[in-house]
Amino acid sequence: MDLTFTPADEQFRVEVRRWLESALQGPFAKLKGRGGPGDEEALVDERRKWEQNMAREGWTCLGWPEQYGGRGCTLLQEVIFNEEYARVGGPGRMNHIGETLLGPTLIAFGTKAQKERFLPRIAAVEELWCQGYSEPNAGSDLANVQTKATLKDDHWSVTGQKVWTSHAHWSDWCFVLCRTDPEAPRHKGISYLLVPMHQEGVEIRPIKQMTGTAEFSEVFFDDARTDAENIVGDPNDGWKVAMGTLTFERGTSTLGQQLSFEREFEHLVAVAKEKGAANNPIIRDRLARAFCELKVMRLNALRTLSHLQHGELSREAMINKLYWATWHRDLGELAMEILGPEGDVAANAPYNLTPLQRLFLFTRADTIYAGSNQIQRNIIGERALGLPKEPRGAH
Repeated sequence: MDLTFTPADEQFRVEVRRWLESALQGPFAKLKGRGGPGDEEALVDERRKWEQNMAREGWTCLGWPEQYGGRGCTLLQEVIFNEEYARVGGPGRMNHIGETLLGPTLIAFGTKAQKERFLPRIAAVEELWCQGYSEPNAGSDLANVQTKATLKDDHWSVTGQKVWTSHAHWSDWCFVLCRTDPEAPRHKGISYLLVPMHQEGVEIRPIKQMTGTAEFSEVFFDDARTDAENIVGDPNDGWKVAMGTLTFERGTSTLGQQLSFEREFEHLVAVAKEKGAANNPIIRDRLARAFCELKVMRLNALRTLSHLQHGELSREAMINKLYWATWHRDLGELAMEILGPEGDVAANAPYNLTPLQRLFLFTRADTIYAGSNQIQRNIIGERALGLPKEPRGAH
Protein backbone atom coordinates (compact mmCIF):
# COMPACT_ATOMS: atom_id res chain seq x y z
CA MET A 1 0.00 0.00 0.00
CA ASP A 2 1.43 3.35 -1.05
CA LEU A 3 -0.69 6.34 -0.06
CA THR A 4 1.96 8.88 0.88
CA PHE A 5 0.74 12.47 1.03
CA THR A 6 3.12 14.85 -0.75
CA PRO A 7 3.72 18.45 0.38
CA ALA A 8 1.35 19.51 -2.42
CA ASP A 9 -1.31 17.15 -1.02
CA GLU A 10 -0.91 18.59 2.45
CA GLN A 11 -1.22 22.10 1.04
CA PHE A 12 -4.41 20.96 -0.67
CA ARG A 13 -5.65 19.71 2.71
CA VAL A 14 -5.04 23.15 4.22
CA GLU A 15 -6.96 24.76 1.35
CA VAL A 16 -9.90 22.37 1.77
CA ARG A 17 -10.01 22.80 5.55
CA ARG A 18 -9.94 26.59 5.34
CA TRP A 19 -12.68 26.69 2.74
CA LEU A 20 -14.98 24.31 4.61
CA GLU A 21 -14.54 26.10 7.92
CA SER A 22 -15.29 29.43 6.26
CA ALA A 23 -18.18 28.21 4.08
CA LEU A 24 -20.01 26.38 6.87
CA GLN A 25 -20.73 29.64 8.65
CA GLY A 26 -23.68 32.01 8.58
CA PRO A 27 -26.73 30.52 6.87
CA PHE A 28 -25.00 27.16 6.35
CA ALA A 29 -23.82 26.72 9.96
CA LYS A 30 -27.03 24.92 10.94
CA LEU A 31 -26.28 22.21 8.37
CA LYS A 32 -23.29 20.81 10.28
CA GLY A 33 -23.81 17.15 11.09
CA ARG A 34 -27.28 17.02 9.50
CA GLY A 35 -28.63 14.87 6.70
CA GLY A 36 -26.71 11.69 7.50
CA PRO A 37 -28.14 8.15 7.85
CA GLY A 38 -31.55 8.26 9.51
CA ASP A 39 -31.64 12.06 9.10
CA GLU A 40 -31.86 12.38 5.31
CA GLU A 41 -35.02 14.48 5.29
CA ALA A 42 -33.43 17.24 7.36
CA LEU A 43 -33.06 20.66 5.72
CA VAL A 44 -33.35 19.32 2.17
CA ASP A 45 -33.71 22.69 0.42
CA GLU A 46 -30.87 24.21 2.44
CA ARG A 47 -28.57 21.27 1.72
CA ARG A 48 -29.24 21.55 -2.00
CA LYS A 49 -28.34 25.26 -1.84
CA TRP A 50 -25.19 24.31 0.06
CA GLU A 51 -24.11 21.93 -2.69
CA GLN A 52 -24.89 24.49 -5.38
CA ASN A 53 -22.63 26.85 -3.45
CA MET A 54 -19.96 24.11 -3.41
CA ALA A 55 -20.34 23.85 -7.18
CA ARG A 56 -19.92 27.60 -7.71
CA GLU A 57 -16.74 27.48 -5.63
CA GLY A 58 -15.38 24.49 -7.56
CA TRP A 59 -15.76 21.81 -4.86
CA THR A 60 -17.96 19.26 -6.63
CA CYS A 61 -16.88 16.42 -8.94
CA LEU A 62 -13.25 16.79 -7.84
CA GLY A 63 -11.96 13.70 -9.61
CA TRP A 64 -13.71 14.34 -12.93
CA PRO A 65 -11.53 15.59 -15.79
CA GLU A 66 -11.62 19.36 -16.15
CA GLN A 67 -13.20 19.09 -19.60
CA TYR A 68 -16.33 17.67 -17.94
CA GLY A 69 -16.58 20.26 -15.18
CA GLY A 70 -14.35 18.63 -12.59
CA ARG A 71 -11.04 19.67 -11.07
CA GLY A 72 -8.95 16.74 -12.28
CA CYS A 73 -7.87 15.97 -8.72
CA THR A 74 -5.81 12.93 -7.90
CA LEU A 75 -7.24 10.02 -5.93
CA LEU A 76 -5.33 11.15 -2.85
CA GLN A 77 -6.76 14.65 -3.13
CA GLU A 78 -10.27 13.18 -3.27
CA VAL A 79 -9.43 11.19 -0.14
CA ILE A 80 -8.26 14.38 1.56
CA PHE A 81 -11.44 16.27 0.64
CA ASN A 82 -13.72 13.52 1.94
CA GLU A 83 -11.71 13.26 5.15
CA GLU A 84 -11.89 16.98 5.80
CA TYR A 85 -15.57 17.15 4.84
CA ALA A 86 -16.41 14.46 7.39
CA ARG A 87 -14.10 15.95 10.03
CA VAL A 88 -15.78 19.37 9.90
CA GLY A 89 -19.27 17.82 10.01
CA GLY A 90 -20.27 18.57 6.43
CA PRO A 91 -23.96 17.79 5.78
CA GLY A 92 -25.17 14.66 4.02
CA ARG A 93 -24.68 15.00 0.27
CA MET A 94 -27.73 15.48 -1.96
CA ASN A 95 -25.80 14.97 -5.21
CA HIS A 96 -23.89 11.85 -4.21
CA ILE A 97 -25.53 9.48 -6.71
CA GLY A 98 -25.11 11.78 -9.68
CA GLU A 99 -21.60 12.90 -8.80
CA THR A 100 -20.00 9.63 -7.72
CA LEU A 101 -22.03 6.99 -9.61
CA LEU A 102 -23.67 8.25 -12.80
CA GLY A 103 -21.12 10.91 -13.68
CA PRO A 104 -18.11 8.55 -13.78
CA THR A 105 -20.28 5.99 -15.61
CA LEU A 106 -21.11 8.48 -18.35
CA ILE A 107 -17.48 9.56 -18.60
CA ALA A 108 -16.50 5.90 -19.10
CA PHE A 109 -19.40 4.62 -21.23
CA GLY A 110 -21.53 7.57 -22.39
CA THR A 111 -21.76 9.17 -25.81
CA LYS A 112 -20.45 12.66 -26.52
CA ALA A 113 -24.03 13.97 -26.61
CA GLN A 114 -24.85 12.35 -23.26
CA LYS A 115 -21.77 13.86 -21.64
CA GLU A 116 -22.62 17.31 -22.98
CA ARG A 117 -26.27 17.04 -21.88
CA PHE A 118 -25.94 15.57 -18.38
CA LEU A 119 -22.47 16.16 -16.88
CA PRO A 120 -22.61 19.98 -16.61
CA ARG A 121 -25.95 19.79 -14.81
CA ILE A 122 -24.65 17.20 -12.36
CA ALA A 123 -21.53 19.26 -11.64
CA ALA A 124 -23.66 22.38 -11.04
CA VAL A 125 -26.18 20.43 -8.87
CA GLU A 126 -28.97 21.51 -11.20
CA GLU A 127 -30.31 17.96 -11.64
CA LEU A 128 -30.35 15.26 -8.96
CA TRP A 129 -30.25 11.53 -9.71
CA CYS A 130 -31.40 8.26 -8.18
CA GLN A 131 -30.50 4.66 -8.97
CA GLY A 132 -33.12 2.25 -10.33
CA TYR A 133 -31.56 -1.15 -9.65
CA SER A 134 -33.38 -3.07 -6.89
CA GLU A 135 -36.80 -4.64 -7.45
CA PRO A 136 -39.08 -6.72 -5.18
CA ASN A 137 -37.58 -9.89 -6.68
CA ALA A 138 -34.24 -8.47 -7.79
CA GLY A 139 -32.33 -6.79 -4.99
CA SER A 140 -29.19 -8.70 -4.21
CA ASP A 141 -30.01 -10.85 -7.28
CA LEU A 142 -29.63 -7.93 -9.64
CA ALA A 143 -29.56 -10.05 -12.81
CA ASN A 144 -33.21 -10.94 -12.14
CA VAL A 145 -34.58 -7.47 -13.01
CA GLN A 146 -38.03 -7.62 -14.58
CA THR A 147 -38.72 -3.94 -15.36
CA LYS A 148 -39.22 -3.93 -19.12
CA ALA A 149 -38.30 -1.37 -21.76
CA THR A 150 -39.43 -1.44 -25.38
CA LEU A 151 -38.09 0.77 -28.16
CA LYS A 152 -40.96 2.54 -29.93
CA ASP A 153 -39.85 4.75 -32.81
CA ASP A 154 -38.03 7.66 -31.12
CA HIS A 155 -38.37 6.64 -27.45
CA TRP A 156 -38.17 3.82 -24.93
CA SER A 157 -41.31 2.81 -23.03
CA VAL A 158 -40.51 1.63 -19.49
CA THR A 159 -42.89 -0.43 -17.34
CA GLY A 160 -42.14 -2.07 -14.00
CA GLN A 161 -41.32 -1.43 -10.35
CA LYS A 162 -38.17 -0.44 -8.48
CA VAL A 163 -37.83 -0.43 -4.69
CA TRP A 164 -35.47 0.93 -2.03
CA THR A 165 -34.68 3.78 -4.41
CA SER A 166 -32.70 6.31 -2.37
CA HIS A 167 -33.72 9.97 -2.74
CA ALA A 168 -36.25 9.18 -5.49
CA HIS A 169 -38.76 11.73 -4.22
CA TRP A 170 -36.43 14.66 -4.80
CA SER A 171 -34.60 13.37 -7.89
CA ASP A 172 -35.01 14.71 -11.41
CA TRP A 173 -33.65 11.63 -13.24
CA CYS A 174 -33.09 7.93 -12.59
CA PHE A 175 -30.68 5.51 -14.25
CA VAL A 176 -32.75 2.36 -14.64
CA LEU A 177 -31.75 -1.23 -15.36
CA CYS A 178 -34.40 -2.67 -17.69
CA ARG A 179 -34.90 -5.97 -19.44
CA THR A 180 -35.00 -5.24 -23.16
CA ASP A 181 -34.70 -8.84 -24.44
CA PRO A 182 -36.80 -11.25 -22.34
CA GLU A 183 -35.52 -14.25 -24.29
CA ALA A 184 -31.84 -13.60 -23.48
CA PRO A 185 -29.93 -15.23 -20.57
CA ARG A 186 -30.15 -13.51 -17.16
CA HIS A 187 -27.06 -11.29 -17.53
CA LYS A 188 -27.86 -10.52 -21.15
CA GLY A 189 -30.82 -8.63 -22.52
CA ILE A 190 -30.50 -5.85 -19.92
CA SER A 191 -30.13 -2.18 -20.88
CA TYR A 192 -29.08 0.90 -18.88
CA LEU A 193 -31.54 3.75 -19.49
CA LEU A 194 -31.67 7.36 -18.28
CA VAL A 195 -35.28 8.15 -17.40
CA PRO A 196 -36.78 11.53 -16.37
CA MET A 197 -38.76 11.32 -13.10
CA HIS A 198 -41.09 14.29 -13.62
CA GLN A 199 -43.57 12.81 -16.09
CA GLU A 200 -46.85 10.92 -16.30
CA GLY A 201 -46.17 7.24 -15.92
CA VAL A 202 -43.83 7.63 -12.93
CA GLU A 203 -45.29 7.19 -9.44
CA ILE A 204 -43.11 7.58 -6.33
CA ARG A 205 -44.22 6.16 -2.98
CA PRO A 206 -41.85 7.00 -0.09
CA ILE A 207 -41.24 4.15 2.37
CA LYS A 208 -41.37 5.36 5.96
CA GLN A 209 -38.70 3.76 8.13
CA MET A 210 -38.39 3.06 11.85
CA THR A 211 -36.49 6.32 12.19
CA GLY A 212 -39.58 8.21 11.02
CA THR A 213 -37.85 9.33 7.83
CA ALA A 214 -38.31 8.14 4.26
CA GLU A 215 -34.94 7.96 2.54
CA PHE A 216 -36.14 5.16 0.25
CA SER A 217 -39.11 4.92 -2.11
CA GLU A 218 -40.96 2.52 -4.33
CA VAL A 219 -41.01 3.75 -7.92
CA PHE A 220 -43.60 2.52 -10.41
CA PHE A 221 -43.09 2.99 -14.15
CA ASP A 222 -46.21 2.65 -16.32
CA ASP A 223 -45.33 3.37 -19.94
CA ALA A 224 -42.84 6.02 -18.79
CA ARG A 225 -40.92 7.49 -21.68
CA THR A 226 -37.34 8.44 -22.37
CA ASP A 227 -35.71 9.43 -25.65
CA ALA A 228 -34.18 6.65 -27.71
CA GLU A 229 -30.69 8.11 -27.32
CA ASN A 230 -30.88 7.95 -23.50
CA ILE A 231 -29.32 4.49 -23.36
CA VAL A 232 -25.81 4.12 -21.96
CA GLY A 233 -23.80 1.51 -23.83
CA ASP A 234 -25.33 -0.80 -26.41
CA PRO A 235 -28.85 -2.24 -26.18
CA ASN A 236 -28.87 -5.48 -24.16
CA ASP A 237 -25.35 -4.79 -22.86
CA GLY A 238 -26.37 -2.88 -19.74
CA TRP A 239 -24.94 -5.43 -17.33
CA LYS A 240 -21.39 -4.31 -18.18
CA VAL A 241 -22.33 -0.66 -17.60
CA ALA A 242 -24.13 -1.50 -14.35
CA MET A 243 -21.08 -3.33 -13.01
CA GLY A 244 -18.98 -0.31 -13.93
CA THR A 245 -21.27 1.87 -11.81
CA LEU A 246 -20.91 -0.50 -8.85
CA THR A 247 -17.12 -0.30 -9.18
CA PHE A 248 -17.27 3.50 -8.90
CA GLU A 249 -19.36 3.03 -5.73
CA ARG A 250 -16.23 1.71 -4.01
CA GLY A 251 -14.49 5.07 -4.43
CA THR A 252 -12.99 7.65 -2.15
CA SER A 253 -16.19 8.62 -0.30
CA THR A 254 -15.65 5.42 1.71
CA LEU A 255 -13.04 7.15 3.86
CA GLY A 256 -15.37 10.05 4.55
CA GLN A 257 -17.99 7.56 5.65
CA GLN A 258 -15.52 6.01 8.06
CA LEU A 259 -14.66 9.37 9.58
CA SER A 260 -18.40 9.78 10.19
CA PHE A 261 -18.26 6.42 11.96
CA GLU A 262 -15.36 7.75 14.01
CA ARG A 263 -17.41 10.77 15.11
CA GLU A 264 -20.24 8.46 16.14
CA PHE A 265 -17.80 6.30 18.09
CA GLU A 266 -16.30 9.31 19.89
CA HIS A 267 -19.79 10.51 20.81
CA LEU A 268 -20.62 7.06 22.17
CA VAL A 269 -17.44 7.02 24.30
CA ALA A 270 -18.35 10.43 25.73
CA VAL A 271 -21.84 9.19 26.64
CA ALA A 272 -20.38 6.04 28.21
CA LYS A 273 -18.12 8.18 30.41
CA GLU A 274 -20.95 10.56 31.31
CA LYS A 275 -23.24 7.73 32.40
CA GLY A 276 -20.57 5.72 34.18
CA ALA A 277 -20.93 2.82 31.75
CA ALA A 278 -17.23 3.17 30.90
CA ASN A 279 -16.46 1.84 34.39
CA ASN A 280 -17.96 -1.50 33.38
CA PRO A 281 -15.06 -3.72 32.19
CA ILE A 282 -17.26 -5.49 29.64
CA ILE A 283 -18.34 -2.17 28.11
CA ARG A 284 -14.73 -0.94 28.10
CA ASP A 285 -13.66 -4.11 26.32
CA ARG A 286 -16.36 -3.70 23.68
CA LEU A 287 -15.44 -0.06 23.13
CA ALA A 288 -11.77 -1.01 22.77
CA ARG A 289 -12.68 -3.74 20.29
CA ALA A 290 -14.83 -1.31 18.27
CA PHE A 291 -11.94 1.20 18.21
CA CYS A 292 -9.47 -1.41 16.91
CA GLU A 293 -11.92 -2.66 14.28
CA LEU A 294 -12.50 0.92 13.12
CA LYS A 295 -8.76 1.34 12.55
CA VAL A 296 -8.60 -1.96 10.65
CA MET A 297 -11.50 -0.76 8.48
CA ARG A 298 -9.63 2.40 7.59
CA LEU A 299 -6.42 0.56 6.74
CA ASN A 300 -8.25 -1.85 4.46
CA ALA A 301 -10.01 1.05 2.72
CA LEU A 302 -6.62 2.68 2.11
CA ARG A 303 -5.28 -0.61 0.77
CA THR A 304 -8.28 -0.85 -1.59
CA LEU A 305 -7.75 2.70 -2.84
CA SER A 306 -4.08 1.96 -3.39
CA HIS A 307 -5.11 -0.72 -5.88
CA LEU A 308 -7.68 1.59 -7.48
CA GLN A 309 -4.85 4.04 -8.24
CA HIS A 310 -3.55 1.39 -10.62
CA GLY A 311 -6.96 0.63 -12.13
CA GLU A 312 -7.47 -2.58 -10.15
CA LEU A 313 -10.43 -3.74 -8.05
CA SER A 314 -8.63 -5.90 -5.50
CA ARG A 315 -9.89 -8.85 -3.52
CA GLU A 316 -9.55 -6.69 -0.41
CA ALA A 317 -12.30 -4.42 -1.75
CA MET A 318 -14.76 -7.30 -1.62
CA ILE A 319 -14.77 -7.48 2.19
CA ASN A 320 -15.47 -3.77 2.73
CA LYS A 321 -19.29 -3.82 2.68
CA LEU A 322 -19.60 -6.92 4.90
CA TYR A 323 -17.08 -5.52 7.36
CA TRP A 324 -18.40 -1.98 7.79
CA ALA A 325 -22.07 -2.97 7.77
CA THR A 326 -21.58 -5.51 10.54
CA TRP A 327 -19.37 -3.14 12.55
CA HIS A 328 -21.87 -0.28 12.27
CA ARG A 329 -24.82 -2.47 13.26
CA ASP A 330 -22.89 -3.72 16.30
CA LEU A 331 -22.05 -0.12 17.26
CA GLY A 332 -25.77 0.68 17.29
CA GLU A 333 -26.43 -2.26 19.58
CA LEU A 334 -23.62 -1.19 21.90
CA ALA A 335 -25.13 2.31 22.02
CA MET A 336 -28.40 0.88 23.32
CA GLU A 337 -26.59 -1.08 26.02
CA ILE A 338 -24.75 2.05 27.15
CA LEU A 339 -27.94 4.13 27.19
CA GLY A 340 -29.80 1.47 29.15
CA PRO A 341 -33.58 1.90 29.68
CA GLU A 342 -33.56 5.52 28.49
CA GLY A 343 -32.59 4.30 25.02
CA ASP A 344 -36.11 2.87 24.68
CA VAL A 345 -37.91 6.17 25.30
CA ALA A 346 -37.99 9.42 23.33
CA ALA A 347 -37.16 12.29 25.64
CA ASN A 348 -40.15 14.62 25.23
CA ALA A 349 -42.53 16.12 22.68
CA PRO A 350 -42.28 16.12 19.71
CA TYR A 351 -40.51 12.84 20.57
CA ASN A 352 -37.67 13.15 18.12
CA LEU A 353 -35.02 10.46 18.21
CA THR A 354 -31.59 11.21 19.64
CA PRO A 355 -28.54 10.61 17.41
CA LEU A 356 -27.77 7.32 19.20
CA GLN A 357 -31.37 6.12 18.88
CA ARG A 358 -31.27 6.92 15.15
CA LEU A 359 -27.94 5.11 14.94
CA PHE A 360 -29.42 1.94 16.42
CA LEU A 361 -32.57 1.93 14.29
CA PHE A 362 -30.95 2.88 10.99
CA THR A 363 -28.07 0.42 11.27
CA ARG A 364 -30.52 -2.48 11.36
CA ALA A 365 -30.65 -1.96 7.59
CA ASP A 366 -26.88 -1.76 7.03
CA THR A 367 -26.47 -5.53 6.67
CA ILE A 368 -29.35 -5.71 4.15
CA TYR A 369 -29.17 -2.83 1.66
CA ALA A 370 -26.54 -2.61 -1.10
CA GLY A 371 -26.17 -6.39 -0.99
CA SER A 372 -27.07 -8.36 2.13
CA ASN A 373 -24.38 -9.95 4.30
CA GLN A 374 -25.15 -13.37 2.83
CA ILE A 375 -24.71 -12.07 -0.70
CA GLN A 376 -21.45 -10.37 0.35
CA ARG A 377 -20.16 -13.71 1.69
CA ASN A 378 -21.04 -15.38 -1.61
CA ILE A 379 -19.13 -12.67 -3.51
CA ILE A 380 -16.08 -13.15 -1.29
CA GLY A 381 -16.25 -16.94 -1.63
CA GLU A 382 -16.80 -17.06 -5.37
CA ARG A 383 -14.89 -14.05 -6.71
CA ALA A 384 -12.12 -13.55 -4.15
CA LEU A 385 -11.45 -17.13 -3.03
CA GLY A 386 -12.47 -18.96 -6.20
CA LEU A 387 -14.90 -21.33 -4.48
CA PRO A 388 -17.65 -23.06 -6.48
CA LYS A 389 -20.79 -21.03 -7.06
CA GLU A 390 -23.72 -21.58 -4.76
CA PRO A 391 -26.30 -23.86 -6.46
CA ARG A 392 -29.37 -22.03 -7.75
CA GLY A 393 -32.20 -22.25 -5.22
CA ALA A 394 -29.86 -23.15 -2.30
CA HIS A 395 -30.49 -21.59 1.11
